[in-house]
Parts: sequence; C-alpha cells; structure tokens
Amino acid sequence: MEDNLIELLESLGYPARRQGSMPESYPDAFFTFWNTDSPDHAHYDNKSYGTAWAFNVFFYATDPALVYQMISAARDLLKDHGWVVPSKGFDVASDEPTHTGRAITAQYLEV
Repeated sequence: MEDNLIELLESLGYPARRQGSMPESYPDAFFTFWNTDSPDHAHYDNKSYGTAWAFNVFFYATDPALVYQMISAARDLLKDHGWVVPSKGFDVASDEPTHTGRAITAQYLEV
C-alpha cells in the first residue's frame, strides 16, 4: 500500500518519503508519510478479510501557501483513487525553521 501512496503523492511533482528518512538538507517542498495502523478489516471463518490501512500524510515547504495548496491537492487525488480522507487537514510542527507543515489522515481498505 505504501507504493501506491508514494506513486500518487509523487505524481503531484514533489518527493514522498517515509517520515524521518529525509536527507540532511531538506528540499524546498516535499511529502512524508507515516503508517499509523494496519489492522485486519474483518474476520470470517477464523480468517482475516482485508486490511484497513491508515497513514498520516505530511507536506512541508518553505512557502506556507504552497503547504495548503498541496495538502488539498493530495486529499483530492487520494479520494479520487479510493482512499478515505475525512478531513481537510491539520497543522504539524516542523523541525526546520524554514519549513511550514500540514497533514491529513488517509485510509485505504485493501481486500
């Protein structure tokens, strides 16, 4: 599921990396993600049926307006490809004073 998420996010023109795996110098704008949970979706005859994938998707940039623009574009793109994105996002801290961040929670039911 991570490959699907990366492919979709990178189609927006910015790199997408697992949270915490960026090189020492940050690009001006980029996506990161973190898999927050991946429980079994349901059970039948003592076997699991599907996985409910959950990710936090972050976008950081040196331009605060771009942060809002790209997190909105990511939300629309993910929803268009079957992901559930129940909110327009939330602010996140950045460990670089030059970058502003925002995130969404994205879920996908893999059966």
